Amino acid sequence: MRYYVTIGAGEELAIDVNRRPGGRLEVTVDGREVEVDAVDADGAVSVKVGYRVFDLWLEGDGAKLRVTADGQRTAAFVQSERARVATQASRSGGSVGDEICAPMPGRVVKLLVELGEHVGPKTPVVVVEAMKMENELCTEGGGVVTEIGVTVGENVESGAVLLRIGAPGEET
Repeated sequence: MRYYVTIGAGEELAIDVNRRPGGRLEVTVDGREVEVDAVDADGAVSVKVGYRVFDLWLEGDGAKLRVTADGQRTAAFVQSERARVATQASRSGGSVGDEICAPMPGRVVKLLVELGEHVGPKTPVVVVEAMKMENELCTEGGGVVTEIGVTVGENVESGAVLLRIGAPGEET
């Protein structure tokens, strides 16, 4: 799995982590292989990188963390490749023309518009939960909600049409 990690105000690093049979970690940082071993150690994570060992205390949840190592505390932002794809799809609205489509499989958790409602460009219209993240999908352009093809709680496949936006005057 690929992760994108930014520590403090530093540059973003692409880190690939794969667990091999037997539990060994295979890690590359920006394309360079790094020898790493990690174990849970009473509320901390003990990480061996090469010949050095670091005890890390992590606070927070999700992508924003506070990391303490060697008495120094800093912020870290960690985003998996899956989460990044979901975020980008959400920001682009998941829309294709006048259709708002599910960017990936998930569950509809909220409808933010009603049939016949006028909406502007970049207006949030539906929230889909995928991979434990809520993705607010937005319109690309404005118009009128002409069809709502899902209900709250419904599971949807990737690419499923959730609702349609038409030009004003196309109300149903």
